[in-house]
Amino acid sequence: MGCGTSSLRNKQPEKVVKAALVIQNWYRGYRARLMARQHYALAIFQSIEYADEQSQMQLSNFFSFMLEHYKHARKEDLVLVNRLRETNLQDLKDRQSYVELVEVPKSYDGPRLQFPLTFTDIDVLLEAFRQQQVLHAHYVLEVLFETKKILRKMPNFTHVTTSPSKEITICGDLHGSLEDLLLIFYKNGLPSENNSYIFNGDFVDRGRNSIETLMVLFVSFLVYPSDLHLNRGNHEDFMMNLRYGFTQEVLYKYKLHGKQILKVLEEVYTWLPIGTIIDDEILIIHGGISESTDLNLLHRLERNKMKTVLMPPMSVNRDQAVDLKKDKAGKIMASGKATSSNSLSEQLSKHEWEQVITVFSASDYYEEGSNRGAYIRLAHDMAPRFFQYRATSASCLSPLYQRVEVMEYSAIRILKERIIARKTDLIRAFQLRDHSRSGKISVAQWAFSMENILELNLPWRTLSPHLVNIDSDGNVDYMSIFQDVHIVKSLETVKSAVIETLYRYRSDLKIIFNIIDSDHSGMISIEEFRAMWKLFSSHYNVCIDNTQLDELAHTMDLNRDGSIDFNEFLKTFYIVHKYDKLKTPHNKFAKFK
Repeated sequence: MGCGTSSLRNKQPEKVVKAALVIQNWYRGYRARLMARQHYALAIFQSIEYADEQSQMQLSNFFSFMLEHYKHARKEDLVLVNRLRETNLQDLKDRQSYVELVEVPKSYDGPRLQFPLTFTDIDVLLEAFRQQQVLHAHYVLEVLFETKKILRKMPNFTHVTTSPSKEITICGDLHGSLEDLLLIFYKNGLPSENNSYIFNGDFVDRGRNSIETLMVLFVSFLVYPSDLHLNRGNHEDFMMNLRYGFTQEVLYKYKLHGKQILKVLEEVYTWLPIGTIIDDEILIIHGGISESTDLNLLHRLERNKMKTVLMPPMSVNRDQAVDLKKDKAGKIMASGKATSSNSLSEQLSKHEWEQVITVFSASDYYEEGSNRGAYIRLAHDMAPRFFQYRATSASCLSPLYQRVEVMEYSAIRILKERIIARKTDLIRAFQLRDHSRSGKISVAQWAFSMENILELNLPWRTLSPHLVNIDSDGNVDYMSIFQDVHIVKSLETVKSAVIETLYRYRSDLKIIFNIIDSDHSGMISIEEFRAMWKLFSSHYNVCIDNTQLDELAHTMDLNRDGSIDFNEFLKTFYIVHKYDKLKTPHNKFAKFK
């Protein structure tokens, strides 16, 4: 009996081990499936963002095409040409009219800056922004003019040096995430003579605190102009701001003086340096490098004539312009051994660089839990040190499955919005393959049609269970992809295909018509609308006949006064998701997208 008990006891640890292995294997499989779902969600976010970046090239080509048609423009049309090509501010006169006429009332209880600025003003500003206070427009304008005054004296590339005892911190895109900037300063220290920083562009857009982020950077730059370095990114650009939210943010927060702030900002952007060179060895530049990058060309470029990255200045020839556009591909720190900037240029031309690092400093960029932010610390002849963080503490506390569910939900949601904007084209593609008119096609046919129309380079077969109904034979009910999402249109007379076209190109159209509306009145004439739409449809190969165009123009003229409030018109149709099961997640980049 004792032996039997001993045998039973010996088997118990064996069962425990087996049970533990079963649980371990199950958990590994469970976690692997979660990570796969996270990977596909990120793939959706990244593919759509890449498609948006590519559409910027199409928009850039449109403006070139448009300006060609404005060669023999009427005098009133020259305002548009000048807005795209030239800068017009007269420093002294405009500083007086912009700053001195914007008075700070005694009732204002926000931060007050004392010029010339000191490190105390940095602390005052940071504390005010932590308390969600708004800096008065008077101070915003004064900071902008002071920043421009220093920037215009600087070369295209800033040269800085390090030593074993003096490091420099490199930060990437912030995109209006004040939380990330505050966390960087908390972890890494405030800028000072002994704590140098390089911020490599894309300070604004997408995030809800872009103006605060910009003010902290500019005020810090004014206090430490030799120790805090700012490179221009592709979002330091008035056209990009129109598309990605910064313009709307400024006009929302500064209802009285937002237009003046935006006008001054247009010129401040043009004076930001192109890049920074550390120890004549390391190139810090936003937008990356292409096979034909010419550092000597970038040194000679009259950067203040670059009103927008979408429109290279007229002094740059066509081949160089193509190269400048190609270089807007990523956020790059290129490293290579060199003894001067000339030899660094030679290295770039000979492709003698092996080490390229991308640094991105906006955490939870796509959705909470989607990514960490990072910065790099460099010292002379030492390997770079990388630091990662996440500004939103809630995502750190959430279980992995919850973070994945939120990411997956948001990714599928924005993907469906892309899909519904091409409904007519997709149905036509599906029906071409539905020879029996059964309403069903194979998964392979469905996946081919999706990629052919949407051009997003996604794993459509893997995503199919999230998007369509599939029967027991493996055939796709292709109309089911539209069952829980549709475009609501308040104007029933406008055809669905026209609404889909307008929705698909709404971001580009918004930029175009906001540029035509140079005084930010929100109104353009029907004649301007017709003329611009004809150019747009010709260049984008959009087929809307004249009858539909006239009907559309008169529909938008709500007051019958010959003017169109185009931005308000765009709001009259929007996408509705019928079966939202989850509450729309909080996203710090959501409000001003």
